[in-house]
Amino acid sequence: MSINKAEVIQQYATKEGDTGSTAVQIAILTARINNLSGHLNANQKDKHGQRGLQMMVGQRRRLLRYLERSDYAGYIELTDKLGIRRGHTQVK
Repeated sequence: MSINKAEVIQQYATKEGDTGSTAVQIAILTARINNLSGHLNANQKDKHGQRGLQMMVGQRRRLLRYLERSDYAGYIELTDKLGIRRGHTQVK
């Protein structure tokens, strides 16, 4: 149950050579989170893995918050495509 990073980058890239855009970073983190979640279901005592998962979820949450502020339409599209739940937001 491993991820192919090149496929994820190719699928979510906005243009040729796009490897670091916010959408690509979120997609890669989501693939890693899904992979690690499967591992942790089988290995419940892996506390270091649990911490790594929490760190990745926090990083993805920060990136999603940034994307929501900067490109709301892209945020909606990406969360729908990845199947990520959207939190309740406070628009200022």
